[in-house]
Amino acid sequence: MLDPTLLSALGDILPPSAIVASAEATRAYECDGLTLFREQPLAVLLPENEAQVVGILRLCHAARLPVVARGAGTGLSGGATPHRKGIVLSLAKFKRILSIDPLSCSAVVQPGVRNLAISEAAAVHRLYYAPDPSSQIACTIGGNVAENSGGVHCLKYGLTVHNVRRVRAVLIDGDVVEFGGEALDAAGYDLLALITGSEGLLAVITEVTVKLTPMPQQATCVLASFDDLEKAGEAVAAIIGAGIIPAGLEMMDQLTIAAVEPKGAVTVDKEPFPTAALPEGGGYVIKKPDATGRWEVSTYVWQPSQIIVTEGDEVSLEFVGINGAEHPTTIVGYDKALVLKRGHVVRVELTADKVGTFPIVCAHHRPSMVGELIVMPKK
Repeated sequence: MLDPTLLSALGDILPPSAIVASAEATRAYECDGLTLFREQPLAVLLPENEAQVVGILRLCHAARLPVVARGAGTGLSGGATPHRKGIVLSLAKFKRILSIDPLSCSAVVQPGVRNLAISEAAAVHRLYYAPDPSSQIACTIGGNVAENSGGVHCLKYGLTVHNVRRVRAVLIDGDVVEFGGEALDAAGYDLLALITGSEGLLAVITEVTVKLTPMPQQATCVLASFDDLEKAGEAVAAIIGAGIIPAGLEMMDQLTIAAVEPKGAVTVDKEPFPTAALPEGGGYVIKKPDATGRWEVSTYVWQPSQIIVTEGDEVSLEFVGINGAEHPTTIVGYDKALVLKRGHVVRVELTADKVGTFPIVCAHHRPSMVGELIVMPKK
């Protein structure tokens, strides 16, 4: 249990709602994605500004109380595993995107901003944040910096350390420091590379300036099947050896494919498309014309895909039906009608000459919106 005197002092810095001290409530913070190791902290603190972080760290430093910083808790290395005689400092309330500068291709964000949210916010400028951990829908940029996260795109665009320009942080004694700068390079020792990947052992991150990457004009997803693992490995080596660096390159062996198929994934040999696991009831896979080049799943019950383009863009969409029935589908407002059935790819090309939001509607069984084509006006 946290010392009452220290708890009272923390109450002078934070409101009662930002101090979690009961054993029942702190149990939710006993581990991150590495559930093999669990420790229950004495308390969990949820500051919402840098001044509160400074006050907390100064107080804990004077009391010799261990502090573990925590982002979204999706990490698999145990970086957010609590100390049983310490506190957890959660940055979950630091979730504002402070600025996006399309001219310098950069964004200033707080550490609690989700990885994917940066790309979503920058999409209107035809920019995105390249590092894409598998948990990018939930993981936060502060945790990405602390863990030097990667993802499929690190093959071409590098890890987090290659996509961060500046980090503002607070040391354990409460001093505020900055590493790097707004420019592409900074004078002096490369301390930015030191803080990136330090797992919160050196400082608590309060602000990050990230590099944004222009979206390519075209992104294509290619799948190849091999009857031998060694041949697949040789193909990978040949691609890189030829000087071709794809945005992402992944390989699945037969054992891995067999492991995921019972979970609902489509069999690769029968369905040569990188479709994700789907619930019963059917749906679509839409290849979006953005930098990821991924096939995004849309079904009757899931959140519709949002395809964001700019007025005047030449747009090429590809659809794949998931179940066996035929699906009459229309892009409302653009007079584009198509019929999908399982395994058949249908390409739709159009010029985005109308500004607004245009539903992509399926008429199978009942009208259901499976996506939206959002056309942003030119500046």
